Amino acid sequence: MGLSLATAERWVERWERQQQRYAVDREERFTVIADVVEQALAGRSRPSIVDLGCGPGSLAARLARRLPDADIVGVDMDPLLLELARTHHADAARYVDAVIGEDGWARTLGLDRPLDAAVSTTALHYLDADTLRRTYRELAALLRPGGVLVNGDHFPHDDSALAALAGCVGRRHAARRDDFAHEDWASWWTAVAKDPELADLVAERDRRQPRSGATDSAPNLTLAAHQRLLRQAGFGHVGVVWQYGDSHVVVAVR
Repeated sequence: MGLSLATAERWVERWERQQQRYAVDREERFTVIADVVEQALAGRSRPSIVDLGCGPGSLAARLARRLPDADIVGVDMDPLLLELARTHHADAARYVDAVIGEDGWARTLGLDRPLDAAVSTTALHYLDADTLRRTYRELAALLRPGGVLVNGDHFPHDDSALAALAGCVGRRHAARRDDFAHEDWASWWTAVAKDPELADLVAERDRRQPRSGATDSAPNLTLAAHQRLLRQAGFGHVGVVWQYGDSHVVVAVR
């Protein structure tokens, strides 16, 4: 299933543009996540970081540039996105094929010491409350005292009126930046399926579809629900450090 670098570069570049439709001020959110991690890990040599739902390596690559001495593990359940990451961002991280929240997923990370940081962006919203509660507890156990969990994602408000206004703010911002001119999620995957070099990976992804295709049906929990679950999992300091519309960066300190 090996890919050429040129093919991986082409599809990752299209992924980056496509994702701008969905993550409000995406690059700034990446920067904020890296700022938090860099500050939390200041003075630590060879810090250990896990990127949850790493996709094609977008966040891992940015963290690797900011923290070149870090040991980064990227974990995802999508075989095609993982292969794009392994090819295009080969030096950024060690990539693991696992389903976050399933029994034993944390053992597949192959960690040799406690984590200094766990990060994620636009990836954990598909988990239901029970799975998320269990996952947060597992991450709290993996992190060293003082370690951080940094999650950038869309978190709806509990208040429907505020949720509508936040959504409007995000859409207006994206429209001003012409982000909606880029292809959407469905179009990207339709185009991928037509690339002969990706045929084996598309077939493997389709084979796993009952597992990986159920993600969009789960409800996106509110910001308050995530914060409550993080505190229940043992994180002592939990809060928002950045927000634009309904896009937030939530930080939890072990």
